[in-house]
Amino acid sequence: MKRAAMFWRILWQLFGASRGRLVLALLAISSGAAICSALINIDLDASRKLTRKFRTLVANLIVAPPSRAGETPLADEDVMKRVAANSGLQLAGAAPYLYVAASKGADQVIVAGTWLDAATQMNPWWRLDGHTVASRSDATQCYVGRNAARHLGIAAGSRFDLSAGGQTVTLNAAAILTSGGSEDNQIFTNLSVAQELAGERGKIGVVQLRVTGATDEITAYASRLAAALPEFDVRPVRQLTAAEGALLARFRGLIFWTMALILALTTLGVLASMSALALERSRDVGLMKALGGSVRRIMRLFLTEAGALAVAGGTLGYLAGILLARWIGMRVFGVGISPRLEVLPITIALMLGVALAGALPLRLLGRVRPAEILRGE
Repeated sequence: MKRAAMFWRILWQLFGASRGRLVLALLAISSGAAICSALINIDLDASRKLTRKFRTLVANLIVAPPSRAGETPLADEDVMKRVAANSGLQLAGAAPYLYVAASKGADQVIVAGTWLDAATQMNPWWRLDGHTVASRSDATQCYVGRNAARHLGIAAGSRFDLSAGGQTVTLNAAAILTSGGSEDNQIFTNLSVAQELAGERGKIGVVQLRVTGATDEITAYASRLAAALPEFDVRPVRQLTAAEGALLARFRGLIFWTMALILALTTLGVLASMSALALERSRDVGLMKALGGSVRRIMRLFLTEAGALAVAGGTLGYLAGILLARWIGMRVFGVGISPRLEVLPITIALMLGVALAGALPLRLLGRVRPAEILRGE
């Protein structure tokens, strides 16, 4: 009991005697812990929220009639009611599409008939130079892709005729659409216009769905919908899943190597502080050994000191890391980062490793000879 009390008394005196060096070491550990804590929080929370947000911005599920050789497969528009009846809470959006090859004079263009309000909602990155179309029954308004508008000589507000299969419709370009993809080469109309041009009343070619959830949840949703619609092909957009996986892998790789660099720099900072501390304490160690203190007990004293610094620095860094993670999340990713309690023990464990690695110079104090210290050498 007396030995334990003496141990903690000496430890407290060591903290007070080397206050400056210990503050520098604590500052290095806290800084490293703050960055590591923020990065771990971002990895655990932002990647999940980014995945969820990414999946709510694009169509990630396709419902289409099975293809047949020599003909274009079409389905009744009523399939949208069946999709809605089996949607559940995961369905964030749905839009039917019917594609028709049409012409404006001698120029050919692809017309995509859809629900313009639903398509705009499912593709929020579309830039519309003009006004939006809110009514699904308006057969005169359309969006013209940027490249198609340039090729056909159409501007926002222009009226023009499109023809296909002996049918002609007059449209008004409500807006010029820019997406950066294949949509820039197409003209988007309400579904009834494409059906008229194709001569296929009440028909659609494909349904695009936007489903929320993780990959396994989307796959399970697709399986349930396929069971409810056995005459249709229900499939996830594999390219989207692959792109998401590659993006998250690079994101996590960046976080891992950044943490490795921060831990290395933090270790060097602690190492510099502890090296100077070891020189200062050579006389104290010589006196302890002269009074009968064993090298093992002396090292345990210094390692306990390093561990206390790690716990204190890790805790302070964790709290600062929460604020840093929130700032990075809003500024860089546009999502709020929620603090994760499990990050605290991970951060403290990392800082313990850093502190013990940085405390290696203190082991050299075990070689101090009491006689030389007492002689003033």
